[in-house]
Amino acid sequence: MRIIPPFTRETAIAKVRMAEDGWNSRDPERVSLVYTPDSRWRNRAEFPVGRDEIIAFLKRKWAKELDYRLIKDLWAFEGNRIAVRFAYEWHDDNGHWYRSYGNENWEFAEDGLMARRFASINDMPIKEEDRKFFWPLGRRPDDHPGLSTLDL
Repeated sequence: MRIIPPFTRETAIAKVRMAEDGWNSRDPERVSLVYTPDSRWRNRAEFPVGRDEIIAFLKRKWAKELDYRLIKDLWAFEGNRIAVRFAYEWHDDNGHWYRSYGNENWEFAEDGLMARRFASINDMPIKEEDRKFFWPLGRRPDDHPGLSTLDL
């Protein structure tokens, strides 16, 4: 199902959940298909342009960020733009756990594909016992708490 702008509250929430589900798949090729062929990103200090660079970026990301689990929440929307906040947990190859917090601003083309993605992200080291995201790898279950319920 392709959701196209202008967004309503309901379609913006659905778009955010679809994005979360895609990223939790950790499948770079699948994730890349929701972006325009010439999509432009800012992700920390990297600026991928186009699906091939997005795929390469995501492969590097998920090779480093192991056992990645993500939750996204709608922050605001208007017209063809959506703002989200997110948190994800992961560990490195030394077993050190992190919770990464961030915000994304998204701009969509008329066909509903994302043309621009601007992400600001901060990593916080956490102890393994402080983790909050425990579902099996993949899609977050519908009954798992979101960021507001978890007070994140």
